[in-house]
This record gives sequence, structure tokens and C-alpha cells, in this order.
Amino acid sequence: MTNRQRLLSRVGLALLLAAAIAWAAANRQHFDAGAVMRGIAELGAWAPLAFMGLYVAATVVFLPGSILGLAGGALFGPLWGAVYTLVAATAGATLAFLAARYVASDWVARKAGGRLKQLIEGVEAEGWRFVAFVRLVPLFPFNLLNYALGLTRIRLLDYVLASLVCMAPGTIAYTYLGYAGREALAGGEAMVRKGLIALGLLALAAFLPRLVRRLRAGRTIDVQLNR
Repeated sequence: MTNRQRLLSRVGLALLLAAAIAWAAANRQHFDAGAVMRGIAELGAWAPLAFMGLYVAATVVFLPGSILGLAGGALFGPLWGAVYTLVAATAGATLAFLAARYVASDWVARKAGGRLKQLIEGVEAEGWRFVAFVRLVPLFPFNLLNYALGLTRIRLLDYVLASLVCMAPGTIAYTYLGYAGREALAGGEAMVRKGLIALGLLALAAFLPRLVRRLRAGRTIDVQLNR
């Protein structure tokens, strides 16, 4: 592929992504969890694939994944709902990462200077540890972060594995909450117990960022003292 063809393919991909994101933003108010669940439930054996495909697309075009996480738990239960959601979220995050890397990472590497270059180099030096930290501690919007990390030189394998592992706690909490909500609406047995479990998982997912911050702060202090 010539340089001209490579440039045209990158511009084409960038325009396609921009158009898809703009369409999703314009139709965001129509993204209804109830409608999604009804449509997917009618697909029978194809429902898991349809759900994961929709989740991947939603991640790429900046639609809220939390709604789909709840829907996954309600549709497929706490176990398979978490599995399908986590796999799809990781796949969507990886696609966004690769798209950003293909379209603009070389340009950013050439043009970045000053504090921006220092920031990028710091992120790259941390590697998988930085990915793990921002997955556990949501400093930036999830969908935007996928593209931003693609502009760095973080290894793809490190990005995928750290995302998969560190997105698991929040994914499990949201899918179980969706499952518990469906059981409550259906009048299932042990509603109180399932509701308490859901709240406990959410509390654990909310506490993890504080724990990670403390551990990271302690590590920073130890490094400074040992210098």
C-alpha cells in the first residue's frame, strides 16, 4: 500500500467513525434499554451474539454501556450476562483503541511536544499499570479513554488484558443489578437477598477506586523515599 493509499484509508476511516458517532449522538435519546431487551430477547439462540454485537458498536460510537450492562444481566442472568458484557466491552474498547492507533497515532507521535509529550511518555512508561488504574478508577469517560489510549504506544496485549481484568468488577456489579431488577419486577423468590447482593457488589465496585488510589499513592511515596 502506497503512502497516498494509506492516507486515504485513514481519512476514510476517520470520516466513517465521525459520521457514526454523530449519528449516535443525534439519536441518543432513542437508545432505550427496554426496547433493546425486547428486540434481543426475540432472537432466541442468536440473542447473545446480537447483544455482544450491539455492545461493541455502542462502545465504538459513544453510546452508554451501563444501560447495556443492566440489560445483559436481565436477559442472560448474572453469570452469562457478565461474561457476554465483559467480552463485548473489551472487544469494543479494543476496536476503538486500534482505530485511533491506525488513524492518528503516528501523527500524534510526530506533533506532540512539551507537556503533552511528557504526559504520553509517562502513560507509555506505566503501560498496563496505567490501563488497569484508569479502568478501576474512572477518571475519564470510558468510550473517550479507549480512543485516547490508542494514540499512545502502549502494547495491544497489555491494553486488552488489563482492560479485561480490571473492568470485571464493575461489569459483574452492573449485570447482577440488572438481574436483580428483573427478578424484582417478576416477583421472583428471595428478592430481598438478591437486592442486597446487588447493592453489595455495587458498593464493592465503588470502593475499589479508593483502594487503588491509596495503594498507588503509597507506591509513589515509596518510590520517592527510595530515590
